[in-house]
Amino acid sequence: MDSIVVNYQAAIQQVFNDYIEFIGEAEDIQLDLVIDRERDRYLLVEVGWENGYRIYGTFLHIDIIDNKLWIQHDGTEEGIADELVALGIPKQQIVLGFKPIERRKITEFAIN
Repeated sequence: MDSIVVNYQAAIQQVFNDYIEFIGEAEDIQLDLVIDRERDRYLLVEVGWENGYRIYGTFLHIDIIDNKLWIQHDGTEEGIADELVALGIPKQQIVLGFKPIERRKITEFAIN
């Protein structure tokens, strides 16, 4: 396996685990880390109940496509792209996939 991809996988897992630790788990809500290394898909999913309502949804989703990190969904307040940069991932290797291409063009990150 390409060492770049291995570094990307480690960075993604670190960021996701940091969020799991930071958010913690409520009594009736858990955070599930879903990893598909064969397809290079990484998700952090919320599952549970809060005040009688079902909680289920993707909190974070990153794919590795053509040796770039595609942030497909980012449910954080600040955004995780800068956290990935702080772990050594170049901005040119991060695509904000949840933004339309016109908006991606005005960021410091990769367009595609």
